Amino acid sequence: MVGPRRAPVFGSDFVEGMLARARKKAIGAGHDTLFAAADALNLPFADSSFDLVTTAFGFRNLANYEGGLREFARILRRGGELGILEFAEPESGPMAGLFRFYFKSILPRVGGAISGDKEAYAYLPGSVSKFPSSPELAVLIEKTGFAGVHVTPWNFGSVILHTARRA
Repeated sequence: MVGPRRAPVFGSDFVEGMLARARKKAIGAGHDTLFAAADALNLPFADSSFDLVTTAFGFRNLANYEGGLREFARILRRGGELGILEFAEPESGPMAGLFRFYFKSILPRVGGAISGDKEAYAYLPGSVSKFPSSPELAVLIEKTGFAGVHVTPWNFGSVILHTARRA
């Protein structure tokens, strides 16, 4: 019996070092994934060529969020799905203050000491604080050719998944 046909999976990143790590992990896990070095604001794929575009913890690093969303809409087929998983600062509630203290004071020190990369963990809180709020991002997603935006917060609102369909 032949199993279901798998759709091809592509991975893309601006940084070749990240692609090298991803290739190694994919091979180790037995995944047949193709990788391309590319700028998310100018992807090397034809219009309407994907059913799904996802990004995890990297969208906030784009130089132009609207441009990135327009590029994702360009490569998605009509009805295709978008998923953006990103860090966020909890806006209110009992965990908001505790999260900010941990994220800005503890995480950079501990993460930098463990990883040996202090700059990455010093950069993270600043990039998250400058990122649009979840409602602002939802409006921008709709503005750039998507419909049915759904927002799912996790971990007291410190991680948020935005999903939508290409209109």
